[in-house]
Amino acid sequence: MSVSAVREPATGAGSRLGALPAEASGAYLWRVLGAENRLAGVYRGNDPRRGVDTAALSALLTDLDRRFGVGSTLAVTVPLATCLPLLAVGTGPAARTLADSLDGRTVVALAATDENSGCDLAGLDTSVSFDGEHLRLDGTKRWITNATTCGAVLVLARHRPGPHFTNFNWVLVPADAPGVRAEPAGTELFDGSGTGHLTFDGVRLTRDHVVGGTGRGLTAFAAHIATERLAGALWAGALCERVLRDTARHLGRRGHGDGVLWEKEGIRQRWAGALLRSRQHRALTESLAEAVAARRDTSAAALLKASAGETVAHVLDVCAHLQGAHGFRTGGPQQLRAQGALFGIGGGTTEVVLGIVAETAPESGAEERP
Repeated sequence: MSVSAVREPATGAGSRLGALPAEASGAYLWRVLGAENRLAGVYRGNDPRRGVDTAALSALLTDLDRRFGVGSTLAVTVPLATCLPLLAVGTGPAARTLADSLDGRTVVALAATDENSGCDLAGLDTSVSFDGEHLRLDGTKRWITNATTCGAVLVLARHRPGPHFTNFNWVLVPADAPGVRAEPAGTELFDGSGTGHLTFDGVRLTRDHVVGGTGRGLTAFAAHIATERLAGALWAGALCERVLRDTARHLGRRGHGDGVLWEKEGIRQRWAGALLRSRQHRALTESLAEAVAARRDTSAAALLKASAGETVAHVLDVCAHLQGAHGFRTGGPQQLRAQGALFGIGGGTTEVVLGIVAETAPESGAEERP
């Protein structure tokens, strides 16, 4: 069975999404969404500087998840949640790239994770050096969404050694600049995401390609990672509920003895337990969404990120088991389970974000330490 056979049509009267094949890449979806003004529409007042409109973002992610694969949805989610808000604080090349992105004319990749440091951004090796009105960029970024399909890359790089937050910058790099090389990641997962590895070898640009000011890289990232975690939580809720519906339909059709599997009390209870976890995650997301969207509450965002990772893992595990051999079809829960692990890894592992929750919880006693 194909992916398109197990996904519902995208919603939205007059939208081209419903007519696109389920295998459409994230880069192509980006162009379509930009032409329909659905990219700008996820921000308050159509302005990325004002933060996301939670309802609009949730509706878009639900549409994408219902119709398209995890990889293609990921390729839209990352730039929407992080790249465009970061570009919105810049001028010159950043402002022009933002306009092109909102119109769907270009996709921007977010290149934060380094070859060796992973989510420990303060330990990255990618470097930028300045010479008057020019800069030079060197380093390697791995497992970058949209790496092979983007028109530009936002690269996090250090301009001096040490972990201090003022040592880092965002550099906007045209994907076709001399010294930039992209290669696909060695994985069969995340089709349509353009995931790959990026190498920057002596890339020279004018200094106005620094976005948001010298030494403000980590500060800007910290201000917007909360939005990315909110987007992940919204997407996780949509994905879990879709897979639970698919599973219930399958169980209601799958013969067993004189009836169907859904009539077995143990099976219904296990399914209902997964539904409970999904609804708990949705309730938590709804209760914290405004704090994240309006105030960029990092503690609330960390809680949502941890909930998303654990909920997706639990729900997909249950649904994969309940669907039996049927779960191994293309686009089924067994395949989704491997891709769904991203919710507990990308943008900060579950352990990392739980550490943030513990440190920032008022009752944790953290403020009492010497």
